Amino acid sequence: MLEKILVKEIIGPIIIISVSVLIYGIFSRISRKIINRKMSFGDARKTKTMISLFNNIMKYLIALIAILLILDIYKIDTKTIIASIGVIGAVVGLALQDSLKDFFAGLFIIFENQYALGDYIKIGDFMGEVIAIGMKTTKIRAYTGEVKIISNRFITEVINYSIKDALAIVDVTVEYNSDIDLAERILKDVCKEGNKEIKLLTGKLELLGIEDLGENGVRFRIAGPCKPMSHYEVQRIIRRKIKMALEFNNIKISYKQVVVRSE
Repeated sequence: MLEKILVKEIIGPIIIISVSVLIYGIFSRISRKIINRKMSFGDARKTKTMISLFNNIMKYLIALIAILLILDIYKIDTKTIIASIGVIGAVVGLALQDSLKDFFAGLFIIFENQYALGDYIKIGDFMGEVIAIGMKTTKIRAYTGEVKIISNRFITEVINYSIKDALAIVDVTVEYNSDIDLAERILKDVCKEGNKEIKLLTGKLELLGIEDLGENGVRFRIAGPCKPMSHYEVQRIIRRKIKMALEFNNIKISYKQVVVRSE
């Protein structure tokens, strides 16, 4: 009899823990396949976040069930514990209303795909990369290194720069006495060269034409789609190419001049 009791109280918990780990492993693989299949547009950002969320929820649920089963082996009244958990949960829920608001706000952020890990977003006046999404807070790191931690319930408006392609726009103004046809040919050549060399572009770089006849000269505009948050780098590359090409062909870039006359 003693041996049976020992076997039950020693082997039983080991079996429960082993089965729980196995179930969690199977669930993780199944959930990953289902989410990867169901997520639209191949959104890797949201897929990764959703898989992490479901796996964490299932991990705690399986752990809770395993603990209750193990306690039942040792003849501990689990019904009383479950009832107590319900009462304690109600009390804790009232005491932690703000935390529950954060929790549900975090769920809505993930399910509505407002942003995901690695996205570059702006909340209020703070802009940066999302480095963590928790059930209570979101952490954003600015390009200068500062990290802002925001309670999810306070996130009501978000500007996400990572969902769609960015647009690189570069304006260049040449003097009125310049050869406009030559300037257009040069800028079109810059676009062709950029399309071959700039890997960050997701579409064609094009000369849109004359954007404005301003006080200082004729303003041309070049634009092209590029990867999210890469437009600053693409614009810098284009400006460098434009300056070198125009200077090589003796076309002057216009700029404001102040004329001082002395009488």
